[in-house]
Amino acid sequence: MSWESSAVYYKLLNQGVEERLGGLASAPIVLSSVDFGELTDLQREDRWDEVAARLAQAAVGVEAAGADLLLMCTTAFHKVADEVAEAVDIPMLHLADVLADAIKAQDLRSVAFIGTAFAMGNTFFTDRLASHDLTVVTPAEEHHETLNRIVYEELVHGRVLDSSRRTVVRIIEQLWDKGAEGVVLGCTELEMLIKQADSDLPVFPCTTLHVQAALDAAMKPAPA
Repeated sequence: MSWESSAVYYKLLNQGVEERLGGLASAPIVLSSVDFGELTDLQREDRWDEVAARLAQAAVGVEAAGADLLLMCTTAFHKVADEVAEAVDIPMLHLADVLADAIKAQDLRSVAFIGTAFAMGNTFFTDRLASHDLTVVTPAEEHHETLNRIVYEELVHGRVLDSSRRTVVRIIEQLWDKGAEGVVLGCTELEMLIKQADSDLPVFPCTTLHVQAALDAAMKPAPA
């Protein structure tokens, strides 16, 4: 939900439309960009009713502006996904469902999930993944703060450091030892740091997969 990750979503959606349609085609997007700092403060204070209200209001706004499909461009704030989805009449493409489809398409049954400390330390997102008949493993708690620091002190400010990449790769290797057959980059910003070339495990980048699924849904031919 940082502007860095919003920019990635915006870029990938437009690139995807151009690749599929060619010429000067671009994506008609209604984007509601929220104050990441304000919402993060509410998250840390466990004021989730207020978070849900702010994001539901944003969803109502994009629907009113003509959007046909809703994406929440965040992992941690999917904690209030049900409340947001209930606020609108357009469908919402839940990120965990998209990831589960991609994982199962590769015939995998056990996957590692890395993200912010909040997303790893709570089960709202991993439970949704597991509901698709998947086993989900997360890093040892001792690594949660390390990953959080990399996300909040580096990546959301556009700082991509080789030292942090090596640290995250080591964490992924430990999850491989715990039986993970693939790894979900469960935070948009982590996709800025880790690429498939960095890991021997299949990497599932949440933003790229979310965008691809959104384009598939939005550009599906209307029934005859």
